[in-house]
Amino acid sequence: MPLNDTIARVTARIEDRSKDLRATYLDRMARAAEDGPRRAHLTCGNQAHAYAAMEGDKGRLATERTPNIGIISAYNDMLSAHQPFEKYPDLIRATARANGATAQVAGGVPAMCDGVTQGQVGMELSLFSRDVIALAAGIGLSHNVFDSAVYLGVCDKIVPGLIIAAATFGYIPGIFLPAGPMPSGIPNDEKAKVRQQFAEGKISRDELMKAEMASYHAAGTCTFYGTANTNQMLMEFMGLHLPGTSFVQPNTPLRDALTEAGTRRALEITALGNDYRPVSQILDAKAFVNGIVGLMATGGSTNLVLHLPAMARAAGIALEVEDFNDISAVTPLMAKVYPNGLADVNHFHAAGGLQFMIGSLMDAGLLHEDVKTVVGDSLKPYAQEPVLKDGTLTWRDGPTETQNDKILRPASDPFQQTGGLKELTGNLGTGMIKVSAVAPERHIIEARARVFQDQDSVKQAFKNGEITEDTIFVVRFQGPKSNGMPELHGLTPTLAVLQDRGLKVALVTDGRMSGASGKVPAAIHVSPEAANGGPLARVQDGDLLRLDAVSGTLACLAEDFDNRAPVTADLIDNGHGVGRELFAAFRENVGLASNGAAVVV
Repeated sequence: MPLNDTIARVTARIEDRSKDLRATYLDRMARAAEDGPRRAHLTCGNQAHAYAAMEGDKGRLATERTPNIGIISAYNDMLSAHQPFEKYPDLIRATARANGATAQVAGGVPAMCDGVTQGQVGMELSLFSRDVIALAAGIGLSHNVFDSAVYLGVCDKIVPGLIIAAATFGYIPGIFLPAGPMPSGIPNDEKAKVRQQFAEGKISRDELMKAEMASYHAAGTCTFYGTANTNQMLMEFMGLHLPGTSFVQPNTPLRDALTEAGTRRALEITALGNDYRPVSQILDAKAFVNGIVGLMATGGSTNLVLHLPAMARAAGIALEVEDFNDISAVTPLMAKVYPNGLADVNHFHAAGGLQFMIGSLMDAGLLHEDVKTVVGDSLKPYAQEPVLKDGTLTWRDGPTETQNDKILRPASDPFQQTGGLKELTGNLGTGMIKVSAVAPERHIIEARARVFQDQDSVKQAFKNGEITEDTIFVVRFQGPKSNGMPELHGLTPTLAVLQDRGLKVALVTDGRMSGASGKVPAAIHVSPEAANGGPLARVQDGDLLRLDAVSGTLACLAEDFDNRAPVTADLIDNGHGVGRELFAAFRENVGLASNGAAVVV
């Protein structure tokens, strides 16, 4: 089927908007690539330092014209999703040696867990960690001794940060090697029910802890469809994974075989061979459009509306919120994975997963097939799935029919006709809302405002019994300039309880929610933020607000609203404690949320 008109139009708009930025970027990448293999330009002393600890690999590194892989690892054993990476460098090095090449750990990057910092002060460093990751990866690769790179990272800010670095070093090839999801724990709806019961004071903390530990219980990504698993989907849709690798569980023979195959492919696509595939050629406008289509078709995390513009800018591509809005309008929602449904990513994978989805979207003309990836010059291989046959890794055609239509449906018969993400504009600023899990009768909320400056104050008002009528909660001074833009996911149980009591409630914030934002209407990433004098700083308790996800508007209906002076907040306490002192320069220089809330791009 020919490419969908809207997808073609949006792609052309992005290319036109990015013309000068992209041309400058590609020129820089071409000039860097002209230098040839990186190690050839180092002095003997430079090289001796780089190879000093490499034992049996020294000869190849110093005298032979063979590829050297740089490993950028986000390993730590506090993150369940990253703990499997502990063993990856040994496997990568052994595979490289078996193929006459070498590999070195170029550097490590930080990787914090939003699940650990959720609702805690440390969450105020979370978004900024993306830029730190990009910087740290850049330092590792700056030694200039690598012919390609493999990136080991999974979770929320890690993949976006690594993409920014990979694009910056876009003259060398790069492949992302995932770790995979943990086995399924207790059902997600049961976990959500327990959290709401705790918010209402109906169960003890011991009961809550028991449920949480049964949900997050092993190595691998959390199994709900939040930012971490959305990242993995993106890497397939954008051609930086090997096909079918995202949701293979850790510490399995297939997982190890895919890591070995990824290493071999990283060696094959360097400038030393005949199939040179630098990252700069893969990360073009079509790749980012494909990624946004995947985001909408899967009902992925709203955090990617922040990350994708920052990732794209590093590759000379300018994305705007309108691009997400327009692509969402023509992309069917094909998956029901928690929080949009009851299934987890393991169930999704078993139902046909990304291979079924990519094949169906290509058949519907909603994806660019003619893209360069790490495996070829077409997206078609990503409709194939990997299997081990007699110990040998091979790929076969993925399913063309869903294995469970309660979890996964074809593009021709989706759960919804649109991706469920909507741009919101009005006199309160520009934001967005994810409605794929929100009941249609709640897509329009008109109610009086209650204004808060942090999520703990909202929870306290709830505990005090103050919320007895329809309410739009304005939680402001939560943007990147104010306090690093922490997730407000901790509000979800409280707001869900109020909604279940029959109240019409919504959230409006210059902060963010995670991929688990769920069933409560939430206008997020509202920009300009209150700390920049944005419109949210003029809202007062009792103002009549209207959030309309049908028309895409977000407005205060008070007659004097536009004539009010914005309030200011005392943010001095946001500048110290748990490392916040170190990020003052980030808060001062961060860009608008509508442009990705970035510091380094």
